[in-house]
Amino acid sequence: MISQKLLPTMVVGSYPQPDWLIDREKLSHFVPRVRVPELWRISEKYLEQAQDDATLMAIREMERAGVDIISDGEIRRESYSNKFSNALAGLDREHEGKLTITNAGRTVSMPVPLFSGPVRRMEPVEVRDVTFLRANTDRTIKMTLPGPFTMSEQAETNHHRDREALAMELAAAVNEEVRDLFAAGADIVQLDEPWMQRFPERAKQYGVKVVNRALEGISGTTAIHICFGYAAVVPNKPTAYSFLAELEGCAVNHVSIEAAQPKLDLQVLRELRGKTMIVGVLDLNDKRIETPEVVAHRIEAALKHVPAERLILAPDCGMKYLPREIAFGKLKAMVEGANRVRAQL
Repeated sequence: MISQKLLPTMVVGSYPQPDWLIDREKLSHFVPRVRVPELWRISEKYLEQAQDDATLMAIREMERAGVDIISDGEIRRESYSNKFSNALAGLDREHEGKLTITNAGRTVSMPVPLFSGPVRRMEPVEVRDVTFLRANTDRTIKMTLPGPFTMSEQAETNHHRDREALAMELAAAVNEEVRDLFAAGADIVQLDEPWMQRFPERAKQYGVKVVNRALEGISGTTAIHICFGYAAVVPNKPTAYSFLAELEGCAVNHVSIEAAQPKLDLQVLRELRGKTMIVGVLDLNDKRIETPEVVAHRIEAALKHVPAERLILAPDCGMKYLPREIAFGKLKAMVEGANRVRAQL
């Protein structure tokens, strides 16, 4: 059941994985696009059991912090996108692609999935994850999936005529997964589409079309998260989106944005009048834990542009790269700040 509380709180998706589970020092240097099994500290024989235990810890910490809408913390993933994208048919299992990008003025080349045939989903990828989450909390739950546009930008293809064709096939695979996630008990399914902001011109050409294909025929509550990237990777961010208002025309119910770290001009909230807005009120580039007063001030700033009935509160982005005790402290501050504003309303 979707939380009916005014100004509900949620996580964007990820929560810090414990050091005993994954090599966080190695992970801190990049966001994997291909599978990187050597990041896990547990042998394959016991890895699923260890991931279940760590997921249960993440669920309990979110509950203890008072978060209303929780995820599984994406504990079983090396990154938000690579688990799903590398589980699809059409992927070249023998070769990797290469992608060169610039972050914070630094140009890097990274391995990415290479698609050498038609893309299709062979089997459910995250259904066990949502079943586990549903069985271990009575709160509203959300599952996240990488969006088809972002996956198409984080890949190479030697089969498709262009990235749009690849994205549309990825959207069909996502659509099948979304249906199964709702059937397995998800209350909300969120598509992560940060690379719409990275490549806004292509996003303006076919981004909404691709998302609408991914959500075709879906009746459950859906969300899309669009951001400037993890704070650990992108410390300096613009104060405005290059692609955002266009999402008013897509099929999602909720639009999730970051606002605290980039000090976003919140006037943009007025351009998405048909959407419930998930607004970031926790700066994940700042290792200091916000006070409830700071969080309340950020909530009040958002309420100048969007009514409380259409506002959900969250961290700016996934919390994967934060120390766990800081992530927990920030979530508590978010909940306490929301309580203060809710009491005034």
